[in-house]
Amino acid sequence: MRFVEDFKDYELIDAAAGERLERWGDIILIRPDPQIIWDGDKFSPYWKKAHAVYHRSKSGGGSWEMLKKVPDVWSIKYGDLTFRLKPMGFKHTGLFPEQAANWDWFGKLIREAGRPIRVLNLFAYTGGATMAAAKAGAKVCHVDASKGMVNWAKENAVSSGLGDAPIRWLVDDCGKFVEREIRRGNHYDAIIMDPPSYGRGPSGEVWKLEECIDEFVALAAQVLSDKPLFFLINSYTTGLQPAVLSYMLGTELKKWDGKIDSQEVGLPVSSNGLVLPCGASGRWEAK
Repeated sequence: MRFVEDFKDYELIDAAAGERLERWGDIILIRPDPQIIWDGDKFSPYWKKAHAVYHRSKSGGGSWEMLKKVPDVWSIKYGDLTFRLKPMGFKHTGLFPEQAANWDWFGKLIREAGRPIRVLNLFAYTGGATMAAAKAGAKVCHVDASKGMVNWAKENAVSSGLGDAPIRWLVDDCGKFVEREIRRGNHYDAIIMDPPSYGRGPSGEVWKLEECIDEFVALAAQVLSDKPLFFLINSYTTGLQPAVLSYMLGTELKKWDGKIDSQEVGLPVSSNGLVLPCGASGRWEAK
């Protein structure tokens, strides 16, 4: 399992009875997590020191209960990257800290490539991967269907000293954008994709990741350059196990000489030394 242990501004303090106890900088949050199926005892005193708790609703969604004053926006750092956070609907804060393991991996590949690298980041959210790739020296095309998320990513870029970095910001349907890039003849040396488990297409159609991901990977592979550096898929869908990601990458990227390594990603729990699983990532990198 992939995880990082030096994310000083983020800490998963405990995980029990369906909930995470997390420290984001100086703010302590309690959030539900479907992976935490064990009961466990909430021994940590920080369970009683939380600033806010997210409660799920039986009818869907949920809401935050503020127990202490929480800033509208606050920031945390990972290395030389700075991320702006805020409590959102559906329990999120604007960052998936477990992805730092992937940022470290492809950042090293970009820095050691010895050539200019163009990265396409699809379903790019608030730009964690975009910031990491740009900081490593890549030119990045950041695509997300949400204008709010793209604006948030721009704020993260400024906070990280990347306001003038070569990042192209696009609010667009990822599939339609890739199709247009194929017609234009544009190519990228690396692709990052972090698709949601469920989504809606440009015409409002509902799709499930398991039913569409292979077709989308095959589509995206058509914009890879003749010398691709890496391809990264992240999945938070339980049906897409690491072995499935490996097989799919091996099938759709077989024309290039590379190696594949797919594993679960997780977060270390500081109270007991265990690791909480947080999905999976499939990595292809050139040999």
